[in-house]
Amino acid sequence: MKKKLFVMAVAVMSVATFSSCAKKGCTDSNAENYYEKAKKDDGSCTYKSSIAFWYSQSTSDALWNDGSDALYFYVDNKLIGSSAADTYWNKPTCSSLGPVNYTFDLGKSKTKTVSYKVKDDLDDIINEGNVTLKGGECTIMEVVYP
Repeated sequence: MKKKLFVMAVAVMSVATFSSCAKKGCTDSNAENYYEKAKKDDGSCTYKSSIAFWYSQSTSDALWNDGSDALYFYVDNKLIGSSAADTYWNKPTCSSLGPVNYTFDLGKSKTKTVSYKVKDDLDDIINEGNVTLKGGECTIMEVVYP
């Protein structure tokens, strides 16, 4: 009888000990590997961020009138896409990023500053600058010309 009570007591204490341990994982809801059951962040969070470019009809018309046939989009000097200059869009949303977009793997960094450049087929720079991307978010950039 004492042996049964001892075994039951050990079992109850074991269950109480293991069930009270905080689950570890990524607790940042902006991370790709967010674990909602985690109570304690273990530093494993990884992030992605998207950037999308668009331009309006007035920009398209101005480019076309100045002899541009196409636009080329670069991020950190890497070509991420191109588009005909006579094609234009309404401002996209994060759920419909549009035809010229790119997703970055930020790794464990929550942010990353990148350079961007938009050039036409005449090799003229239409827009350029820097933008800080944030993990779990998208950045929508309007190309304005002139």
